[in-house]
Amino acid sequence: MKPKQGLHRGLEERHITLMSLGAAIGVGLFLGSASAIEMAGPAILLAYALGGAVMFIIMRALGEMAIHQPVAGSFSRYAKNYIGPLAGYLTGWNYWFLWIVTCMAEITAVGIYMKMWYPDVPTWIWALAALVIMASINLLAIKAYGEFEFWFALIKIVAIVLMIVTGLGMILFGFGNGGVATGISNLWENGGFAPNGVKGILMSMQMVMFAFLGIEMIGVTAGEVKNPEKSLAKAVNSVFWRILIFYVGALFVIMSIYPWDQIGTQGSPFVLTFEKIGIGQAAGIINFVVLTAALSSCNSGIFSTGRMLFNLAEQKQAPAKLNKISNSGVPSVAVLVSAAALLIGVVLNYLVPEKVFVWVTSISTFGAIWTWSVILVSQLKFRKGLSAEEKKALKFKVPFYPFGSYVALAILIFVVGIMAYFPDTRIALIVGPCWLVLLTVIYYVKGFNKLPDNRNEAA
Repeated sequence: MKPKQGLHRGLEERHITLMSLGAAIGVGLFLGSASAIEMAGPAILLAYALGGAVMFIIMRALGEMAIHQPVAGSFSRYAKNYIGPLAGYLTGWNYWFLWIVTCMAEITAVGIYMKMWYPDVPTWIWALAALVIMASINLLAIKAYGEFEFWFALIKIVAIVLMIVTGLGMILFGFGNGGVATGISNLWENGGFAPNGVKGILMSMQMVMFAFLGIEMIGVTAGEVKNPEKSLAKAVNSVFWRILIFYVGALFVIMSIYPWDQIGTQGSPFVLTFEKIGIGQAAGIINFVVLTAALSSCNSGIFSTGRMLFNLAEQKQAPAKLNKISNSGVPSVAVLVSAAALLIGVVLNYLVPEKVFVWVTSISTFGAIWTWSVILVSQLKFRKGLSAEEKKALKFKVPFYPFGSYVALAILIFVVGIMAYFPDTRIALIVGPCWLVLLTVIYYVKGFNKLPDNRNEAA
């Protein structure tokens, strides 16, 4: 039977809604929030709120273009159409590489989490098992991927909602604390609301923005959504509120119950909160939740990288074989190539696991800011190219245009400046640009610059 031409629109509204929710909730919220709190104290709430506002503008910019032109590859295609072929090429390959290295961290994390239950099994075995399982899911029909991601996201969401509700019970009614309400005085005691001043808040911004990596993946699904206008609009519009509830809400509860300078010294705040109300298996439960969070991120990463390779092949900026579609409507060759690249992560996990995470964080952070900046610039160019009638007919618009887009872009540039200022994050500005220079050299050596400039082609 001849493979069907074109990706299947098998993702329903509930898939997109939960996928976008899950994308906003990473492993960092469960286990990595402690280091951000250490930098800024309770004022980390302001950093997450600011970061959330920036991400809302970015997602509205992506939504404006995706609803007008729903295509696989999303922002890579928009970068090509509205900025230029080189920008589209760099953005597509950069996003592919960004998710490859991020997935390397996630499959390594799976091995670390499994050690709690199977301490004698080497982490690389679990990393390999996670890769094989997630790649297999991505080779099935798009609806199968959507179902797995739906349930993965649901587990994370339920855990956070339970933590917030339980925490509010402690704060207001003393639930699990002998009937003594804890109140919220911990937010300004122990050195004040911003114990490390403005510098502490600025230091945390890089980590805060890194936590939002993956939210833009909603745009990559545009070519496989049954009703893009309705589903994408709903998912994008709710991003800011989700960030407020799940990040600001959860951290507000945690820092109200525990002094900010003690968080992280005795394990995960989530584990401590559940143990306090008498759940003896709290550590095991949270370990299961973060395990599914890591698998979810890996699942999403393989999905994103496969679609980005497919899009690059369609634009003749990657080998033609990568645009093959299987009978189930999945870009199977592109998915397999991405999974094969992730085997490097298994090898690195075996050889130098402690160094992998430093490299991954550096590349991922730079890559995320590049992607978000390209989305904003593409939207500005897209809007300027429309006639007055077309602008009026837009069904989904960026709020406060163009002011909102320029402010969001300025904040992203400011975060890059912060990364350059602090030695711990400066390596990102070495690794990231070097990767882009390498891609640019390949672009000209391979003659991609001589391909027809078919901008604004039909979706």
